[in-house]
Formats: sequence, structure tokens, C-alpha cells
Amino acid sequence: MQIIENSKIKEKLYIEKLENGLTVMIIPKRGIQKKYIIWGTNYGSNDSTFIVPGETEVTEVPKGVAHFLEHKMFEQENGRNSLDVLTALGVNANAYTTNNHTAYLYECTDNFYEALDEFMDYVQHPYFTDENVEKEKGIIGQEIMMYDDYPDWKVYLNALENMYHKNPIRLDITGTVETISKIDKDILYKCYNTFYNPSNMAMVICGDFEPEKILEEIKKRLINNKSNGEIKRIYEDEPVDIVKEKVEQKMEVSKPLYTIGIKDIPAEDKEKVKKHISIEILLNILIGSSSELYKQLYDIGNSYSVPSIEYEFDKSYAFILINGQSNNPEELFEMLKKQIDKFVSEGINESDFNRTKKMIYGEYVKEYNDVTSISRMFLSDYFKGINSFDYLEEISTINIQYVNQVLKNVFKKDKMVLSVVRN
Repeated sequence: MQIIENSKIKEKLYIEKLENGLTVMIIPKRGIQKKYIIWGTNYGSNDSTFIVPGETEVTEVPKGVAHFLEHKMFEQENGRNSLDVLTALGVNANAYTTNNHTAYLYECTDNFYEALDEFMDYVQHPYFTDENVEKEKGIIGQEIMMYDDYPDWKVYLNALENMYHKNPIRLDITGTVETISKIDKDILYKCYNTFYNPSNMAMVICGDFEPEKILEEIKKRLINNKSNGEIKRIYEDEPVDIVKEKVEQKMEVSKPLYTIGIKDIPAEDKEKVKKHISIEILLNILIGSSSELYKQLYDIGNSYSVPSIEYEFDKSYAFILINGQSNNPEELFEMLKKQIDKFVSEGINESDFNRTKKMIYGEYVKEYNDVTSISRMFLSDYFKGINSFDYLEEISTINIQYVNQVLKNVFKKDKMVLSVVRN
């Protein structure tokens, strides 16, 4: 078992790639009562066109299969629902689907190993029939229509549709009522057998565990399944330009909602972490709670709370999102552009840079206090080819010159979109 230690926060990661290809990561937390396990597959809503290992033909499945599959995994051949079984044991179980991975998880203080039996059983034993697939279409169809009525979701999705021409990131993770109507049990089994192979999966366990002991418990519960090789994922080429700058939708909201998006290009492997940290620094200096721009917006009554800021990226996409409520989103958008122009011409203030960098480092360290944050972070980063400890190591190497260069390369006005939802 490989041990990676981070001396800054005195944390250890135990990592082992098993014979079947499954990667297991264990982060022991001595004296912590809560235990957390998350088992993910590198399979998300973007993966609808691919070549199965050992085949030559391209397989294309309807949009929404990854999310549909996640919903169906809890239903077992014996008539039980594994979510109900886990809840009865007193553990908090859940699952989720993103654009690039699907994850199953639970957390508890007691009955960890009893829950592990059920958890590892249902993830390895799918059960799909014509009847239970048809029934699920109705349930997910209602979920899709419900999200269509959520202003927060629509303002976000409209921003992605304005940024991306072809990349599936622009589509709802759940698919549409029309696309899920084409899903059947054969499609689900094909996608399960392709993407739920151990070689395409990773597991993260965090809590008061002896690494060798918990690893043996995991191995005991694994079914005999061989690594099936690399899955070739196929995405259409995405133009570098945006679709259009502004979109507006009328919905029932008390105050206008906005999402500002900035389309970017994914970084090279060695630059991914440095670039991500730099963009976090820049966003906080630009429009964070102590920024000059946020103070101006607050003083003129054009921002009700600090905007949420995030940078999302994977192999085929990268973008910035700034979300919030504003009386006049168009004015806010123009003020943001002017502030970017000012920073590009004058450079970032050094004291702002140093203060923000320290604050972000503090936030990274705080994440290691919570077993949930640690586990989800290590899983998500793993599928991006990143070790989460890299953020703690790389932040000290970032200087103001590098950040100013990222500002010029990424924060371009012709790559910016504004999505608004108002009454």
C-alpha cells in the first residue's frame, strides 16, 4: 500500500490499486466518531458516446442514462430497496450524478460493517427489468419537469447553453423526458458493464480506521471481476467562442437572478491545480466579500449578498460561474467587465493577492476537518487526475506574476455570458 503524507496538515493518504483495477483511498482520522465511504465510477452525464473495450463500433446512448442508472441501482432482485435497508441500520446513505462521475455513499457512527455488506452488494448487483425501467421513467420525468420550474437551475443551465455549442456540459444531467423515453434495460446493462468495471472506479474511506484492516474488509466483499481496459469516450469538437452573450428568461422570482459565465480551455495536466487556485484568488479579489467591486455594488443597492463563485473543469471543458441576485444584473455585468479591464491594465494589488492567498489556504486546511469534505474532494479530484494534497503544496508556488497572466488569458470579455431570470 502506498502512503502519501502531507506534513503541512499532518494527514496521510493510504492508496492501493487492487488486482481488478479498483483504486482504494483511505484517510484515517484518529478519534473521530463519524465514518464515511464513497464509491464512484468515472461515468457521468457527458459520457453518452463511447467505444466499449474490446469492440470497434461506436455506442451512442440517450442523454440521461448515467443519472437513470444511479436511480435504479438501489432496487434489488429480492424486492428490497437498498436505501431503505441502509436507513434501517441507522446510516445516512445517498447517491449523486455529475457531468463526469456517479457516486454512492453513506456515513454513520455505528453499524459501519453491517452497512458495508449491503452497500457493496447493491453497487455490484444491478437488477433491471422492463417493468422497473418503465416505472422509473415516470419518476425521473417528474423530476425533470420539477427542475424546469426552478429559477436557480434555469439561470445556471441557460448560462451553459450560451457558452457551449456542442459539449454535453450544456445539457441537463437528467436528460429530457424525450431522451429518457428511449432508455431500456439493455442500454442500462450495457452502460453498467462498461463503466462500473472496477478499473473505472475508485473508493474513498475516511474515519477512525486501521488502513490494512479496512482494505481487507473491502477485498472480502468484492465480487470476482477483471479489469476491462480503457473506455474510449467520444466528444464533438467544441468551438472556442461562445454561442451568444446574453439570455433572459421570465419566471416567478422576487428579485432578478443572474449567472455570469466565462468560457475557458482546460489546462494541461501539470497546470490544472495551479490554474484552479489562481482563478479562485482572482475571483475573490474581483468580486469576493472584501473586494472593491462588491463594496460598490452593495453601496448602490445592486447586490443583496456576496455572489457565489466557482471554477468547474474536466478534460473537455472549463468555465467560471458567478451567481447571485441583483436589481440590475446588466449594470453589474458591465461593472465587472470594467473592473477586469482595470486589473488587466494595472495588475493585481500585491497586498490583496497575499491576503487572499492566505485566506484560500486556510479554507483548504479547514476542509480536512470534515470526513465528508475530505472523501468527496479526493474522489472528485482523482477522476480529474489530481491528488487533493496537491492544492496544499502548489499554493505556495503561485506568485503574482502567474496570477496576472491567468487573468489576461482567462478573463476575456468575448468569452463572457450573462444569464438572467426575472419576473
